[in-house]
Amino acid sequence: DGHPELVPFGYAEHLQGDPEARRVWDWLDRKDALRQCPFMLDIDQGSGTEGALGDDLAPGLARELHRALHTRILTLSHDLPVYPTHGAGSFCSAPGTAARTTTIGTERATNPLLAIADEDEFVDALLGRLGTFPTYFRALPERNRRGPRIYPQTPTLAPLAPQQAADHQRAGAVFVDARPIDRFAVGHSAGAVSNALRGVFGSWLGWTVPLDTPLVFLLDDDQDRDDLIGQCLRVGHEHLLGEITGGYPAWAAAGLPTNAIALVDPSDASPTVLDVRQAGEWATGHIRGAVHAELGALDVARIPVGPVTIMCGHGERAMTAASLLAANGRSELTVLGGGPEDWSTATGIPLEVGM
Repeated sequence: DGHPELVPFGYAEHLQGDPEARRVWDWLDRKDALRQCPFMLDIDQGSGTEGALGDDLAPGLARELHRALHTRILTLSHDLPVYPTHGAGSFCSAPGTAARTTTIGTERATNPLLAIADEDEFVDALLGRLGTFPTYFRALPERNRRGPRIYPQTPTLAPLAPQQAADHQRAGAVFVDARPIDRFAVGHSAGAVSNALRGVFGSWLGWTVPLDTPLVFLLDDDQDRDDLIGQCLRVGHEHLLGEITGGYPAWAAAGLPTNAIALVDPSDASPTVLDVRQAGEWATGHIRGAVHAELGALDVARIPVGPVTIMCGHGERAMTAASLLAANGRSELTVLGGGPEDWSTATGIPLEVGM
């Protein structure tokens, strides 16, 4: 109706080279709309999108962000509402508060990045706080340019007998066990990757298993197949061979290879603890002496030999890491139930803060 309620500021800034975007931007400037309406902004958590675009583009985009902040955004009124474009925990934002809204004044007073006036210092601080990004991110632009495959309706998972699934595994298929981690811990198909079905299932699947890999799934009867399939397709995993009929119990009953990775309490943790959280999470508090290797970079990490207890924020990512290591031949692996705060509460030992 000609009265915008939300202006995606960073998006508009980067599209000023486009004639249509430029026309819209000029209209907003003439109407003084930027000073009168709420807008969406990512700097409240430290925009992580720069890092996802690669090392070549990231510094330049960070400089553009600094200029936009200090010449335009921070000149807006103190009480102007700001709505983050990504929630806490998103791969597209650096770690930050879980608050859903803020204001220009609040950010001006409390955001350490906004207190940095020097452009070089700002770029170093912004890029230095970014974690790693899912590897499939860089494949998506080309896939989007080609256009996605259209599905008239959500596909279904073909039923696979255990022996049929075993044949697929020998031919190179990856087993993805989407059951809760406590079920996976008790027993699972040897070589299976644990990735509990939840909101970030697709993101971690795209990160830990190369796109176009043939996939076979193990699920419990009450799990949502449509949700699992939808998350696979959204990240570009389309080679879905099916699911094992009867799940893990049927696999075990058929006498096929199995494994187990125990969930342990802090008192039973190994001397070597591997923390697979993102760098920003690690910096907020970790076990003194723990080894740090992000889950997304586990394939290049140097992990000490011998027994290892793996941990994350709750247990899901740690079990994914343990299953990946086990599939590559590691043994004597356990997973810590809970996160660093649970460990600290149980042991009475404070966490170490900082990188």
